[in-house]
Amino acid sequence: MTGLSRALRVAFIAGLASCGGSERRAVEDAAAPAAVQAEAVQFIAWHESVVKPLEKAIAEAWWNANTSGRDADFKAKEAAENELDAVLADRARARRLEKIHDDIAAAGGRIDPLVARQIELLRLQYLEKQLDPELLKRLAAKANAIEQVFNVYRAKVDGKELTDSQVRKILKESRDPAERKAVWEAGKAVGAAVQADLRELVRLRNEAARALGFQDYHRMQLTLGEQDPEQVLALFDELHDLTREPFAVAKNHIDAQLARAYGITVSGLRPWHYQDPFFQEPQAVFPADLDSAYAGADILRLCREFYAGIGLPVDAVLARSDLREKPGKSPHAFCTDIDREGDVRVLANVVPNHYWMGTMLHELGHAVYSSLNIPAEVPYILRTDAHALCTEAVAMLFERFAARGDWLEAMGVAVKDRGAFDEAGALARRHHLLIFAAWSQVMFRFEKSMYADPGQDLNKLWWDLVEKYQLVRRPEGRDAPDYAAKIHIVSAPAYYHNYLMGELFACQLNAAIAREVLGVPPARALYNGNPKVGAFLKARVFAPGRTVRWTELVRAATGEPLNARAFAAEFKGR
Repeated sequence: MTGLSRALRVAFIAGLASCGGSERRAVEDAAAPAAVQAEAVQFIAWHESVVKPLEKAIAEAWWNANTSGRDADFKAKEAAENELDAVLADRARARRLEKIHDDIAAAGGRIDPLVARQIELLRLQYLEKQLDPELLKRLAAKANAIEQVFNVYRAKVDGKELTDSQVRKILKESRDPAERKAVWEAGKAVGAAVQADLRELVRLRNEAARALGFQDYHRMQLTLGEQDPEQVLALFDELHDLTREPFAVAKNHIDAQLARAYGITVSGLRPWHYQDPFFQEPQAVFPADLDSAYAGADILRLCREFYAGIGLPVDAVLARSDLREKPGKSPHAFCTDIDREGDVRVLANVVPNHYWMGTMLHELGHAVYSSLNIPAEVPYILRTDAHALCTEAVAMLFERFAARGDWLEAMGVAVKDRGAFDEAGALARRHHLLIFAAWSQVMFRFEKSMYADPGQDLNKLWWDLVEKYQLVRRPEGRDAPDYAAKIHIVSAPAYYHNYLMGELFACQLNAAIAREVLGVPPARALYNGNPKVGAFLKARVFAPGRTVRWTELVRAATGEPLNARAFAAEFKGR
């Protein structure tokens, strides 16, 4: 009865005293779960009162740091993180939480499921922080220092700094092999700038994981995210078997086109001949230039009108967001829910092209799957996405429309040669699925192996995986920490597998919407102006928040567990 008020304890004991043997046992059996639930509710209320404002402070500090790049803002972010870590690291509080969790399990389902679910998630949140306070501070300091380097870093070629969009533009358009190589290498140079600190961060993360009884940090992150590491590995093995041959065919087509464009042999292609820094996106080897349709387009207007048309307006999100390039600002794109009460923002660096159209549809997909549309009645702890892969799925569900000519025309944008654009878009979609699947294999397996053995030659490991899964030949003689140029390894560790799993779920969601809402084949599903699409997502995906595990949500939303059937049907063109 620990945690019950004195009045409740007196009433409880008095009630027992008035009963005889069997009656007393019946009251004990009924009252024990009530006592457990009362203590759980008390713990949850305390946690929310203390932790909610700290989490909001971290989100605001994160926003300030990533939009400015200033030292003071990163120090404020680190200080806010340390304050929350200190609360979650309290050993006595964690032991109390563990006991409540065990008592709920012993109660055998006689506890309010929402209360039990909150305790289950809090237990995971506190468990990760049961470390030496100094270790927690070192982890936060090291991660923030590296992240700041990424924010302020700009590729420099011949003394001129290039924004991330300029790097992408050169890699997409330049036919000068020397320029391409110089820009590619300049973009990768951030890896050398953070390599030593990243290795130390990996060591610290593993030290933390082992102190908590895990084999390494990668396994810990998956486990704390309610994923079985062996099942995830088995899924990735299955996906590699499924995509290996069609990816090789697509890659041969891409290589032939690129080699022709550069006037070299296919065997002469190197990483800088591909049109993005990591060969993770479709290459512009299509019958039409997808960028041309967006040259004069107002990307923010298109986003605003599209989401409003499906009953998921984003005007308030865009009003709070930071969407244009500026010095010191993160060159990437993110969405964040500041307070789980509707303050949702997007950080982006929009320029009018196909990449940023898709990116903004993606980030606003995260935005609509947030406290904007998760009911306020859902408890704070559960008022978030069911899992990272679920919010990635919703983002990817919308991102796909950037390559659809019928979507553009429905949005009032003229497409010069609709047939060529549609052919290009269909090929881009197929290439996206296959290229991203191969790239995700590299990221997942690299991080898994890096945390398992951080002392190995990581430069070699990176290129071994790139050659095996992406079929991209490493530069002769290159020995550089190119892996460290990928910011996700620092700021979203052991996360990347969720993108590919999210793509599987996105394909399943699209198939379900096509079947149940639109009554058309998945390939023809067009959401424009149909609020029933938003209603479907609100009811099937958003409304539960995190009240259920992601496996249950996927099954409830699509009628089947996560699988690769809809994904395979899309890249096979069925």
